[in-house]
Amino acid sequence: MALVRDMLGNYRITGETTDADILKAAEDILHQRLQRQGTGITRPSDAADLLKARLGAKVHEVFCVIFLDTRHRIIAVEDLFHGTIDGAEVHCRVIAKRSLELNAAALIVAHNHPSGEPEPSRADRVLTDRIKDSMALLDIRLLDHLVVGSTVVSMAERGWL
Repeated sequence: MALVRDMLGNYRITGETTDADILKAAEDILHQRLQRQGTGITRPSDAADLLKARLGAKVHEVFCVIFLDTRHRIIAVEDLFHGTIDGAEVHCRVIAKRSLELNAAALIVAHNHPSGEPEPSRADRVLTDRIKDSMALLDIRLLDHLVVGSTVVSMAERGWL
């Protein structure tokens, strides 16, 4: 599959495509759109659209981190941990190491619930607190933890950060 951009800036997909190819193309377009805005991620829905395209169709849990600069512009989006159908083991030290390598000032973390149920579990909330506390020691802000299912739940919007 190839994603081709014509002279008018419109994208089209050539060759044989799968659902995964289409979702990857959508993710790339959303990522490029956020980077072009230059304003950074200013609300949870900005990140939610990107992460829904990236994580929504996964059949196992994936823990993803959006690394941001001081103006909340995207430096990188990376899947750091992969798990099973109902969990993924996440290590704060790996997130911290990668954050320092990229010189990130802020983070948005996210993971999917393959069941489609986006309600954060108690373990999700405990993990969020651990990440927030760990990153604070390095002066890196955790802006949000999004849980992707049939919809996207923002822990920041719920006042849990």
